[in-house]
Amino acid sequence: MKLKSYPKYKDSGIQWIGKIPEEWEVKRVKDICSKSAEYGLNEPSDNYVADGVRFLRITDITENERLIENGVYLPENKTNKEYLLNTGDVLVARSGSIGTSLYFDKNKYGKCLFAGYLVRFVANKSNSGRFLYYFTNSNLFYTQIELETIQTTIGNFNGQKYANMQIITPPLSDQTAIANFLDKKTAKINKLIEKDKKLITLLKEKRTALINHAVIKGLPAKALAQAGLDSNVKMKDSGIEWIGDIPEGWEVRKLKFSLLDKQNSIKTGPFGSQLKIDEMYDHEIKVYNQKNVIEKDESIGENYVSLDKFKELIAFKTVPKDLLITTRGTIGRTLRLSKNAEVGILHPCLMKINTDNNKVFDRYIEILIEETDLIKVQLQLLSCATTIEVIYQDNLKEVKLILPPLPEQTAIANFLDKALSLIHISEPTRLLSISYAVFCLK
Repeated sequence: MKLKSYPKYKDSGIQWIGKIPEEWEVKRVKDICSKSAEYGLNEPSDNYVADGVRFLRITDITENERLIENGVYLPENKTNKEYLLNTGDVLVARSGSIGTSLYFDKNKYGKCLFAGYLVRFVANKSNSGRFLYYFTNSNLFYTQIELETIQTTIGNFNGQKYANMQIITPPLSDQTAIANFLDKKTAKINKLIEKDKKLITLLKEKRTALINHAVIKGLPAKALAQAGLDSNVKMKDSGIEWIGDIPEGWEVRKLKFSLLDKQNSIKTGPFGSQLKIDEMYDHEIKVYNQKNVIEKDESIGENYVSLDKFKELIAFKTVPKDLLITTRGTIGRTLRLSKNAEVGILHPCLMKINTDNNKVFDRYIEILIEETDLIKVQLQLLSCATTIEVIYQDNLKEVKLILPPLPEQTAIANFLDKALSLIHISEPTRLLSISYAVFCLK
């Protein structure tokens, strides 16, 4: 996709954004809205009825600007007009799935009210509602959420925080052009997603079943024989009701008993107050962040701290072979630092662990954490929650690992790496095209 550059650019005044076209401005979201950060209606479920006015909640909003089919309703005669939605309204979730958004079109969705954990924004006459909606799908939007939530958990994000976010605003004509461009491009992507969704679902199910069977029940007899292992496997009770039987030679052990016997063999990144954004530029020591882990690339990133700051945060030091884990937002993703990795420090949204190679094969533990539900289910139980928003160090230490003997861990990891390379799952994403257009399109 080749797009023409603007004739002149200027400094945005925001270090991590850089230059923007000369006619564009950096404003606060509230400054481009006629209605800003309006909270929805709080209604108990006892008031829901089978038919009436659709009542939109966070859980009703799905991908590709769709609503779930079976929503809830409030009585027509008790409708509060203050909370009725109009075409052009942009809704953003402030709890649960932080940042989930919807551009409301009355012709598409009909008469609707919105609930209290959604926040409404309405662009003023000088700005485009569609452009504002696409901003809520861009990296610029999600980066600001991440920066804001470093110092806290991400269970709640109030409307004023959204209202005070920085947004890059072109003239209205450019906003309209960007929105039209993205409407066209995302519509094509959405069609591809719908077409491939069933296949992707089947592949995911196959992938999950393959991994879960290998790490709980063991390899097929043929694969065991090929690895030179005994294929005559007897089973025993694991002692964990929801797991059931495991091979006889395997054991169940808490993660903390598989760590290296050294200080900081498991360590969560510093508090946000210990490592501020303005301390991470133009220095010597790398800060490993979630992007490194999610993209499986230790080389990327522009965050570096000074040597003095590094010495202050030496407890959060990273070295080659550390296993990094994402702990907030996108949780449970892993990256094993290579033997040539730069020495650095952890970002507040990461954790590192060092396992004892006499007990655990490195690749096997990565698969357990990232590719199975074994760890996540236990973290949910330990946190007494249905979803995990943050992984805590003390909880992770207590999760139970199902561990075969080391040779079998190695065989399972090698078997899965080979098998999974044949199951390639790729879902189109709108985020890249949206972010690119919001910054660059003419």
